Amino acid sequence: MFSKILIANRGEIALRVIRACREMGITSVAVHSTADSDAMHVRMADESVCIGPASSSESYLKKAAIISACEISGAEAVHPGYGFLSENEGFAQALADHGITFIGPTAEHIRVMGDKITAKETAKALGIPVVPGSDGGVPDYETAIGVAEAIGFPVIIKATAGGGGRGMKVARNPAELEIAFRTARSEAKAAFGNDEVYIEKYLQKPRHIEIQVFGDGKGQAVHLGERDCSLQRRHQKVFEEAPGPAIDPELRAKIGKVCADAVAQINYIGAGTIEFLYEDGEFYFIEMNTRLQVEHPVTEAIFGVDLVREQIRVAAGLPLSFTQDDLVINGHAIEVRINAERLPNFAPCPGRVNVYHAPGGLGVRMDSALYSGYSIPPYYDSLIGKLIVHGRDRAEALARLDRALAELIVDGVDTTVPLFHALLENPDIRSGDYNIHWLEKWLEATFGK
Repeated sequence: MFSKILIANRGEIALRVIRACREMGITSVAVHSTADSDAMHVRMADESVCIGPASSSESYLKKAAIISACEISGAEAVHPGYGFLSENEGFAQALADHGITFIGPTAEHIRVMGDKITAKETAKALGIPVVPGSDGGVPDYETAIGVAEAIGFPVIIKATAGGGGRGMKVARNPAELEIAFRTARSEAKAAFGNDEVYIEKYLQKPRHIEIQVFGDGKGQAVHLGERDCSLQRRHQKVFEEAPGPAIDPELRAKIGKVCADAVAQINYIGAGTIEFLYEDGEFYFIEMNTRLQVEHPVTEAIFGVDLVREQIRVAAGLPLSFTQDDLVINGHAIEVRINAERLPNFAPCPGRVNVYHAPGGLGVRMDSALYSGYSIPPYYDSLIGKLIVHGRDRAEALARLDRALAELIVDGVDTTVPLFHALLENPDIRSGDYNIHWLEKWLEATFGK
């Protein structure tokens, strides 16, 4: 087992890893920018190293600075959290070249799954169901219209190197396709430096379902059920729950086995999430995230496992601490992402937190790096906390979420808490009858946004 781990991240996820290290008796090293010198993850870690100025490109994304911090501190391994360098194959390889363990999959697995086309081809070869679409990149409009007519409109154009909804356009007829194709390529080039796009069938009312998988790197793998992440704004998740309201035990076991068998075939190591669109009883592969997800706590809640601890264990060469038969769902869990944003336009709202009070009680978990007197910097993502609740069933989890939101106090900055109060009053949310388009339509109807 490692004696010292460096966490190449900030905020609540850095705290999450620090806590796991402390329970395992491992010394933790926090890295931070100058803007984060007073951040909670710096205060809670055993050691800390400043790696650059406020800009993430000069600190949290600077590979050389993080490797230097490992050498200065003597850290044997790096946990990347999520975001920043967590899915950067070059970073994983650079650490390996310096004899430092990357707590995550191999650089090759990150590379394969990081390109949308290669990932789709790999998934298909591994027996994972995929959305009908182009075989690889689409070079011009003539090819695009041929693909669209073959699979049928509507279609969606996606950047091969895309993420977060950028380089993604829907076309419902040939005229829209020409404009969407040109716009998607332009956005992809600007955002990712790569204008290659591909085309898929556009599903009308799908749910976003993701399967949590975990491998030991030696051909053994398990799945930990699904999470429903369908409530999204601009392709960003805001509300996640497990198990999914639309998935029955037989379907869960079937798609879970497909995913676990697939990652076992490639000797995948650590945590991974295989994301699907789900409609009319069918799953369609979207992508695989080769890291810990923001919403991993809902899975931890219903299975009673520590996924970060497990990541550290398998990275150190130990076997999985549980088998598939050990993984039995207990109850229902929901996570909402609390952002420092001003409604109704969701404008970032950094600033000083005068008073912070986290909710508590049975079945309530608040993952946050806030504290009273903390100033939220304007340089990073607006996520300031994740409120996770667990109940014996979905109804109890919803009631617990309502109560916990009422207890949460973040005074001094605007947050998205009022959004969740409003959502919990909606009958569709109460019944679990929603899809990936529901939230944006509701926001438009409610706020005109």
